[in-house]
Amino acid sequence: MSTIEKTIEVEVPVRTAYNQWTQFESFPEFMEGVEQVRQLDDTHVHWKAEIGGVTREWDAEIVDQTPDERVTWRSTEGVINKGTVSFAPESPGTRVTLRLEFEPEGFTEKAGDMLGVVERRAEGDLKRFKSFIENRGVESGAWRGEVNPGDATSMRAQDPETRPNPRREPLD
Repeated sequence: MSTIEKTIEVEVPVRTAYNQWTQFESFPEFMEGVEQVRQLDDTHVHWKAEIGGVTREWDAEIVDQTPDERVTWRSTEGVINKGTVSFAPESPGTRVTLRLEFEPEGFTEKAGDMLGVVERRAEGDLKRFKSFIENRGVESGAWRGEVNPGDATSMRAQDPETRPNPRREPLD
């Protein structure tokens, strides 16, 4: 498995940066190659992205989430990845740190990883997040709930009729 860790400072309060990061469906606006992120419920998201010239889809679950501190996820199907985004006060704003672990598939992805393509993409995504949130000045929504390790439940184990609806609430 490959690991990338990148940090950037954004000039907005921790609460604003964190709140925006909980708006997973906005990720295509600043993440290169991400075509769509669909929030399935409070702890499950479905991704569609272009990786190494190939469109891939995968499901992930949020396994640890503490408001204004961190969001941790792991893939449950498809592309193998996991990581944490953490938030810390840093004058005059917030330090955002992305730690991503992933398993490149096939020759193209492995070569891209060795050449630093994924690392540069992650760095670019953080720079675009910085521009996105600083230009807005306010978050597009927020979810202030907490997820503790062990809280997330496999979507397959839930009856579709009783699955909770996402609680990602827009701020106006």
